[in-house]
Amino acid sequence: MSQTGKGMNPYIAGGLAGVLLVLSVLVAGNYFGASTSYVRTTGLIEQIVAPEHVSNTSYFMKYFEKDAGIDWQWMFVLGIFFGSFLSANFSGSYKWTDTPDRWKAKFGSGGSKRFLYAFFGGAIALFGVRMAGGCPSGHGLSGMAQLSISGLLAMVGFFAGGLIMARLIYGSNGGGK
Repeated sequence: MSQTGKGMNPYIAGGLAGVLLVLSVLVAGNYFGASTSYVRTTGLIEQIVAPEHVSNTSYFMKYFEKDAGIDWQWMFVLGIFFGSFLSANFSGSYKWTDTPDRWKAKFGSGGSKRFLYAFFGGAIALFGVRMAGGCPSGHGLSGMAQLSISGLLAMVGFFAGGLIMARLIYGSNGGGK
C-alpha cells in the first residue's frame, strides 16, 4: 500500500478520533484498547488444543474468560481494519501493491526479507505492548484523554521507538527519494 492521494486532514482525523473515544466511553463504557484482544484470541485458539493449559496459566486467566468469546475489543480491532480500508479507498490514498515503494527503493522487491522484518517486528512490538500493559490506543489515546502520566510517557516511547526504527531501517532520509 502506498500513498497516492491527499487523504484526510490529520487535524480533522484526530478530532474525529477524540469524538469517537468520548462516544465509546459514554455509550459503551469502554476506553480504546486493542492489545488484550490478541491475548483473548490466543486463549480461544489454545483452548481448542490445550484447554487445561489455558485454565492453568494465570496470564491467560487474567485476560481470558472461558465464555467471553468475541468481545467489544475484538470488534474494535476489526473496525480499525475495515475503517482504515474504507477511509483510504474513499479518500483515494490507497492502491494495491505487492511491496511499498520505500521498501523497494531500500531493499528491492523480494518478499522474504520484508516478511521476516514484518513478522519479527510485529512479535517484538506485541511483546513490548503486553509488557507495557497496553498498546498505543490504550495507553496513548485513552491514557492521554484521562491526562495519565503513564499514557503520555507511553506515547513518547512509541513515537521515539518508531522514529529510531525508521532511521535504522531506512536511513537518514526515511527511504524517500
